[in-house]
Amino acid sequence: MLINGSSESSISVLDRGLQYGDGLFETIAVAGGEPCLWQRHMRRLAQGCERLNIEYPDSATVLEEVYREIQGRPQGVIKIILTRGSGGRGYCPPEIQSPTRLVYFSEWPNYSEKLSRSGVRIRICNIRLGQNPALAGLKTLNRLEQVLARAEWSNPEIAEGLMLDEKENLVEGTMSNLFLVYGDCLATPDLGSCGVSGIMRELVMEQAKRLSLSLSEQNLTLRDLASADGLFLSNSLIGIWPVREVEGRKINPAAVPSPLIDAVMKYGFRFGT
Repeated sequence: MLINGSSESSISVLDRGLQYGDGLFETIAVAGGEPCLWQRHMRRLAQGCERLNIEYPDSATVLEEVYREIQGRPQGVIKIILTRGSGGRGYCPPEIQSPTRLVYFSEWPNYSEKLSRSGVRIRICNIRLGQNPALAGLKTLNRLEQVLARAEWSNPEIAEGLMLDEKENLVEGTMSNLFLVYGDCLATPDLGSCGVSGIMRELVMEQAKRLSLSLSEQNLTLRDLASADGLFLSNSLIGIWPVREVEGRKINPAAVPSPLIDAVMKYGFRFGT
């Protein structure tokens, strides 16, 4: 683990990331020894820093630290955590910032490559996401809603849980974004009030446009989910997972367009844009 570029294993108990969750993070797939979709991740981190008024680190420095952590290992996961650092009185942020930057490598999760075709079982979570447009889209360190939602099940056969907001609109999975399939048309929840604007979600939308698939961002409910021909999940580690069952209801994973899966799995796990 690197903390501000040095090999460390601890941070100050006064760090605002620890005290208040005052920070952001990125989870990045490593394939062929390279951090995948690097520029997209850094762009989202920069946008988050701008919205939270956290000093953005030099991206070249961060990339050098990422390669130090990868150390030639061909596959794995890089996590970058950026906090506002220590200081300030209570919740009031310090006038002069000294952000804390953590970069560390972990092993690739035990995900079967077959899931991008065979599909996964999912459930509906009871925990509801609070609406807060000021934080909508950001990948902040505040993940308690997701933690509580993920604690709702222990069955290893259930790969993910869908989360709704307080108005009963579908938003996302605990660790993924959601897309519904209606023939050649796709729909994904609008994230203007809550939810994380995922890097792979962005790529899915771009590839759908390239493939001339109609796509809309809109409010979606459980009724919309029930009428969909198919649905799938996306994030930076799984790429695309079609859903084959939700709360006992069987769904055809083949309803997810194969060209879209192929494109996302091809472009989603390489360095660059």
